[in-house]
Amino acid sequence: MGIDFQNPQPLYQQIANDIADKINRKKLKAGSKLGTQRELAQEYNVSLITIKKAISDLVQKGLLFARAGKGTFVAEKHDFADFSKHRIIGLVLRDLSSPFFSKIVQGVEKAASENGYNLLLSSSSNMKEKEENQIQHFLDLNVSGLVIASMAHIFKPTPIIKKLHQSHFPYVMVSYIEDENTYFVGTDHEKGGFMAAEHLIKLGYRRIGYINGEKGNLVGEKRRKGFLNALQEYGIAFDKKNEFRLRERREWNDYKSGYEIGEYFITLKEKPEAMFIYNDLSALGFERAVLDNGLKVPDDVAIVGYDDIKRGVVAAVPLTTIHQPTDEISKIAVETVVKQIEGKPVNLKTILEPKLIIRESCGAKRKNK
Repeated sequence: MGIDFQNPQPLYQQIANDIADKINRKKLKAGSKLGTQRELAQEYNVSLITIKKAISDLVQKGLLFARAGKGTFVAEKHDFADFSKHRIIGLVLRDLSSPFFSKIVQGVEKAASENGYNLLLSSSSNMKEKEENQIQHFLDLNVSGLVIASMAHIFKPTPIIKKLHQSHFPYVMVSYIEDENTYFVGTDHEKGGFMAAEHLIKLGYRRIGYINGEKGNLVGEKRRKGFLNALQEYGIAFDKKNEFRLRERREWNDYKSGYEIGEYFITLKEKPEAMFIYNDLSALGFERAVLDNGLKVPDDVAIVGYDDIKRGVVAAVPLTTIHQPTDEISKIAVETVVKQIEGKPVNLKTILEPKLIIRESCGAKRKNK
């Protein structure tokens, strides 16, 4: 495997992954001695400090051990867990507190059990490097396959995802990825954006705004594209002054960012009549802000969110939203991995239909009375 100096992954991790790969493929056998750190530095063309960090990482994982004055050796296989004889699917999730992906966890666990597999869950605590380490850790444990819910907002396969694909290791992504050669199960975000805007248009709203994700968020851009397509189809001009963007990256900031936009919204002299908002967390923050400042939902501003999280049902004004079929996503994701394990043909991509969920925040129920 070697290392790639153009790869954004830290060099010490690439080296650690390369040595671990050699151990897994038995090119380095239990008890065998590695070259000296200076020899390894020359072999990989890196500094001694980089080698020291790579060795330390592998020692912590139990793949290597050091003997004072004698060198570094490959650990015996029984020194660490091996799940190769068990039917285990690993789930890599970046943030367990995510309301959307917590639903994915429940669905994957249920689907794995129905297919005769156990689930091993790992959270990477919103750290990209740890996410890659967790994937490698699952590989070291010899799990049968992987379901990966990355929240990196990079949207391109990382080197370790490419490695999974090239080595034909069973895996699937359940977070959006912009690549035609990666196993993926998800929702048609563009259609969801179209449905949200069309619903507001059919309710009679004409000045409709959009709250986008943070800069660089392709999911937000996909939903925006569908939103704008609906406006164009119905002959409604979009005023760019009515587009706002979440300030901070990471989902746990979305409620706060939505609230901040809501506080700004109330200062506008000419406000949009309705808002389509990138996700439910930011929509709920926006709703709370306008309510706190004396406006009414939907009388002063109608709101449609996206994701259909549980908090939307119990909001001060229950949230109209676009539902993503998490149970179906989870079921198909597990089936995709199981088919790969069994050597059966499987689709690279499965894109599911979103669904409009109408509650009080859009004004439909009042207009239809």
